[in-house]
Amino acid sequence: MTAPRSPRPLRADARRNAERLINAAREVFAGRGVDVPLDDIARHAKVGNATLYRRFPTREALLEAVYRDHIEQMRVRACDLLTWPSPGDALATWLLEIVRDGSSSRGLTATLKAALHSEGADTAWCRSLIQDAAGQLLARAQDAGAIRHDVTAAQLLKLANGIAFSTEHEPDADQQAEQLLSLVLTGLQVS
Repeated sequence: MTAPRSPRPLRADARRNAERLINAAREVFAGRGVDVPLDDIARHAKVGNATLYRRFPTREALLEAVYRDHIEQMRVRACDLLTWPSPGDALATWLLEIVRDGSSSRGLTATLKAALHSEGADTAWCRSLIQDAAGQLLARAQDAGAIRHDVTAAQLLKLANGIAFSTEHEPDADQQAEQLLSLVLTGLQVS
């Protein structure tokens, strides 16, 4: 029995087209939101829509490509915060950073929402990465008695995503996000 072959690397022109599509999507998502027709992104990238759909068959696959590095940075930040002396402060800091990032980036909020609410393969990596990071910070805060034990990582992420989504178009988004998250975290503390 032979081992399965790894996928062939992209040809240079295919790699350039993928990069153009990702950059175009990043620009278009930032300006018009993630519900923009995908054909508009192909036009912005100056490639055919067949090229877009061959490389990114779903909107979620394109969102994943656009925000993969950002989500990886969230995971790395969570790992850094695991060394903080106050587990409750570490969790609050991470959630605040996620909320601020989400409220300033329409595409990131949509990517996290898709990852948290879908079971598709396009977003499985994101769901796993973010839930694992949140789960580690949450477990540490719960073990320290800072957060109630009946709260799950998925619930925390949905709350953070909801705050980011509801404040993303506000002129004082960071301030509102911080206030709303503070209210949520107060409600999650052990009485």
